[in-house]
Amino acid sequence: MAEPILKAIGVNKSFGSVVALSSISFELNAGEVMGLVGDNGAGKSTFIKVLSGVHRRDGGDIIFKGKHIDFKSPKEAMDAGIETVYQDLALAPQLPIYANMFLGREIMKKGILGKLGVVDKDAMRKEVKERLARIKSHLNHVDQLVGTLSGGQRQAVAITRAIGWGKDVVIMDEPTAALGVKESRQVLDLIKDIKAHGVSVIFISHTIPHVMEVTDKIHVLRLGESVAHLNTKDTTYEEVVQYITGSKC
Repeated sequence: MAEPILKAIGVNKSFGSVVALSSISFELNAGEVMGLVGDNGAGKSTFIKVLSGVHRRDGGDIIFKGKHIDFKSPKEAMDAGIETVYQDLALAPQLPIYANMFLGREIMKKGILGKLGVVDKDAMRKEVKERLARIKSHLNHVDQLVGTLSGGQRQAVAITRAIGWGKDVVIMDEPTAALGVKESRQVLDLIKDIKAHGVSVIFISHTIPHVMEVTDKIHVLRLGESVAHLNTKDTTYEEVVQYITGSKC
C-alpha cells in the first residue's frame, strides 16, 4: 500500500496557556478528498495553518511526500506543492481573473523587458484559459474583473488558482460557506473534478451533507484533539454529528 502523501504524527500547538492542538494524527492519500470537520474551536483552522506554514508546530512530526518537513512560511508550503484557499479568498477585486490567477507569480516578458518588470499578459491569459479548459470552473472570460463576479465564481477563481499551483495538495477552508444552492453545487462539482485530476484535497466544512457527498474519508476534531477517522461510505450523517458534538467518543 502506498504511503500517504501527507501525514501528521502527534502534532501539538499552543498559544500561551491555550492548547489549540493536542497530539493530532492525520493521513491524506494521493488523489483523496479528506473532510476535516468539527465545531467552532475544534482546531480545524489552527491545524491547516500548521500544515500550510502559517504556524510553526510545537511538537510532533509532519511528513510530506515521504520527507519530514517543517515549513517556516506559507511560501515554503506553496513551493513544495501545498496550496490553501482561505475563506477570505485573498483575491484582488480590481484585477481581472487572469491577473488574480498569477498574483505574486506573474510571467515576465522575455529579454530586457522582463528585466525591467514588464509582465507578459498574453502568456498569462493563455495559461489561464488552458487551466480553465481542464476543469469545470464555469468561468469563461479571463479579462473579467473579479469584483464583478458572484460569490461562487470568486470561489472558482481561488480554487482554480490553487490547483494551478498546488501540484499535490489543495486545502479548502469552508468553500461553500455563504453560497446559494446553485453556486455550492458548482464548487462541489469542481472538487470532484480536482480529485479526478489526481490532486489531494482537504475539505473543511460545517455543512456535513456536502462533506458526505464529495469526500472519501472524514477526520473529526473536537477541542483540539482527533476523535474519529471515518470512511465516508461506511458512516452516516448522524454518526459524524455525534462525534462532532461529543455524544459519541
